[in-house]
Amino acid sequence: MSARLSFCFLLAFAMAMLLPGLVMAQPDLARFSFRRGLMGTQFNVIFYAPDSLIAHRAYAAVSVRMDSLNQVMSDYMDGSEINRVSATAGSGKWVPVSTDLFNVLGKAQTIAHLSNGHFDPTVGPLSLLWRRAVRRKEFPTAKERRQARRSVGYRLLELDITTRSVRLRRAGMRLDVGGIGQGFAVDEALMVLGRFGIRSALVDIGGDILASDPPPGSAGWRVGIGSGKAGDADTTTILLRNAAITTSGDTYRFLEHNGRRYSHIMNPRSGLGLKHFVQATVFAPDGYHADALTKVFSVAGMRKSRRLLRRFPGAKLLLLENKRGRLHKWQSTPF
Repeated sequence: MSARLSFCFLLAFAMAMLLPGLVMAQPDLARFSFRRGLMGTQFNVIFYAPDSLIAHRAYAAVSVRMDSLNQVMSDYMDGSEINRVSATAGSGKWVPVSTDLFNVLGKAQTIAHLSNGHFDPTVGPLSLLWRRAVRRKEFPTAKERRQARRSVGYRLLELDITTRSVRLRRAGMRLDVGGIGQGFAVDEALMVLGRFGIRSALVDIGGDILASDPPPGSAGWRVGIGSGKAGDADTTTILLRNAAITTSGDTYRFLEHNGRRYSHIMNPRSGLGLKHFVQATVFAPDGYHADALTKVFSVAGMRKSRRLLRRFPGAKLLLLENKRGRLHKWQSTPF
């Protein structure tokens, strides 16, 4: 999975109560919080449960589920299921896959179609190239980008729902669900908690935040949305319940080349990071939409995003874009 940014302006766990433990909320429920490393970032969970035994069992089950998803979806991990499928690219073979991988690829492909390719789960060859460039501070050559682009295209990914199989039609293809996987994982985490009777919870993987019912006696989970500048304390607080919110931006990770700054957020068509500052905050009914749509709208820009947003009912967008030294802001509707 690609590493996600935990921005200071997405203060998912208000009041800095992230240490494992509990705080009494009312006689029959207590507040529990846990954190651990996951998918190259931090995984945080807060929920209300009747006692510590149920709480720790629920968290253990969630943690096991997250590890299993990481083994399926991580293109950083040798031997992961997604990498094994990528290794069959161009062979003409249909590869049976797990329910988890088939589901996340199906969701990714749907968003790719609806977004006209502004999101693409086959972007792996370009992702590898751009990750290396950002890591080494070495700009990829035009030849390298052309070669990688030949193996990218969401229409080259085929899914067979009858046999739950995948086929990658062109040699050199490589799957990358880093732009949707963390959102998919928070959706799954909340479902696991629900099986333990936990109805009031908030989960966060690197800034992909999903909440169920609010804490007892509250209208919602407090989440802060900032202006997009690192360290900026100017935040707007919203109350989140039964919804997800995610922010993407290049505040911390970028590449400078010939006096120009390129974001770590990559345009799947050019194979390069975005050439200007853009920050997208997406409110959506579920985690996977919020996660993937931040990439869609970051790449699409303000003008195209206004049109594309209509294709995703229930999604709301706050977009900041700096072009030619001017910061532009557009919000579809209040969160």
